[in-house]
Amino acid sequence: MSKTSPFINRVIGCQSNLMSFAIKLTSDRDRASDLVQDTTLKALDSEDKFAENVNLKGWLFTIMRNIFINNYRRQVRENTVTDTTENLFHLNAAAPEAYETPEGSYGVNEITAIIAELPADFREPFQMHVAGYKYEEIAEKLNLPMGTVKSRIFTTRRQLRAQLADYR
Repeated sequence: MSKTSPFINRVIGCQSNLMSFAIKLTSDRDRASDLVQDTTLKALDSEDKFAENVNLKGWLFTIMRNIFINNYRRQVRENTVTDTTENLFHLNAAAPEAYETPEGSYGVNEITAIIAELPADFREPFQMHVAGYKYEEIAEKLNLPMGTVKSRIFTTRRQLRAQLADYR
């Protein structure tokens, strides 16, 4: 039977402190156990870097914090989606349904045709609103009262909802 070194005994003696700190970091007992294990292994592998006059518990907590931060950053990188489409189409899409599919294209073409059939008095304010203009800007550009602009946009939305009810 081999003797364990005093360093190993001191690291093992800090396990409960490490577990408490790991639970504070992760808020999950299983992930905390994994973090304690990773920290212990890293500390034992780095025994030669530990200076005797340094606070062991503080050194272990620093190792744990660094492992936790590195794992978090790795997880964020792995969960990041990169949009390589022209004009960042997917990134700016409001929902997954906005991705270009045959069904989606058909819906957009049909909606565009319905909007094109609207009387100009309703079509213009609605298209400007969809393009991002504010009510005040639309009223100013079309030389209309604000209430008329809001009413026409509301009426157009209601009409489109009724005509496209089967797309829901």
